[in-house]
Amino acid sequence: MDTIQPATAMYDNDVTCRTLGIQLDDLGPGRARMRMRVAGTMANGHGSVHGGYLFLLADAAFAYASNSHGPAAVAQHAQVTFLRAAAVDEELVAEAVERGRAGRTGVYDVTVRRASGEVVAEFRGQSVMLSGRPVNGPGH
Repeated sequence: MDTIQPATAMYDNDVTCRTLGIQLDDLGPGRARMRMRVAGTMANGHGSVHGGYLFLLADAAFAYASNSHGPAAVAQHAQVTFLRAAAVDEELVAEAVERGRAGRTGVYDVTVRRASGEVVAEFRGQSVMLSGRPVNGPGH
């Protein structure tokens, strides 16, 4: 069975990503790329993108990369470093790359960039696989 298939099917159940217009552009073993156009409703009091939306975009790419191996995986820990402000109407791309897996734990780095390639944020997530639960199973 193709291990990518369940993670791809997971997108169909991802109401948050679909509602916010976050698109899954690429998915492979231990990697994912997602894209989001920043809507005006995502602006903070300074007029730039609220950090929560940047975190969400990076976290979504992390989720798909960590679920690309088949068994369901969830976030155990995550952190983000905001490097630059992003503006309304910009298109942002988050690329997640697996750095390593040991047992049920995985470590993933995600870079969020503008279309020009300029880095906006760096994210690191640690996942844990849920033994015996399929990717789109209950509770995930």
